[in-house]
Amino acid sequence: MSHTVSKDVFSFFKKLEKNNNRDWFNENKPEFKAIEKDVKAFYNTIYERLNTHDSIDKLKIFRIYRDVRFSKNKLPYKTHFGGSFHRTKPHLRGGYYLHLQPNNESFIATGFWEPAPADLLRIRKEFEMDDEEIRNILADKKFNSVWGDTFLGDEVKTAPKGFSKEHKSIDLIKKKQYIFTKKYTDKEVLDTHFINEIDHAFKAIRPFFNYMSDVLTTDLNGESLI
Repeated sequence: MSHTVSKDVFSFFKKLEKNNNRDWFNENKPEFKAIEKDVKAFYNTIYERLNTHDSIDKLKIFRIYRDVRFSKNKLPYKTHFGGSFHRTKPHLRGGYYLHLQPNNESFIATGFWEPAPADLLRIRKEFEMDDEEIRNILADKKFNSVWGDTFLGDEVKTAPKGFSKEHKSIDLIKKKQYIFTKKYTDKEVLDTHFINEIDHAFKAIRPFFNYMSDVLTTDLNGESLI
């Protein structure tokens, strides 16, 4: 188990940024493997922490190798670590993400990145019918002191098909993603309290997750779909 992020993570990625090619990476692979092992231990510690107050059925740490087949960017390696924590379906919805990248580019994220079409429609229908509960969650001081009071993510320009652009909740309905992010400096990430900070922030999202899980496991009449 690891409770801290080593400064070696950022120093390695800074070198990789200047030498993003297979020859350099292969020469320095032993260093990368040692760093990767430590980082995986850190992600696993977060996984254990989350499971003391939530139910996480899967941790996925993304590989360093970039898929360059359909990308203009042909650099072979990512210069960050990313890992996601999946809540136990079907009862619990939403997910957590941790991104570690030098030059003050690290962040955590929570919410719904790519809702399935049926889920997205169900969320929009809920907001169309009643937006009071979600507005109260977003307005809560304890919640928005950590995550802010607005959703981030992509949205349609005016209104999704079947919804009125004049609706009072169109600001919520037109979203295609319902996510929150929180950025960190390199200094904050390397601090010994960083893991406690992550855990505190992830705990603070629960009112939103509880609400969305309730929405996505019932129909518009409140009848269970499970």
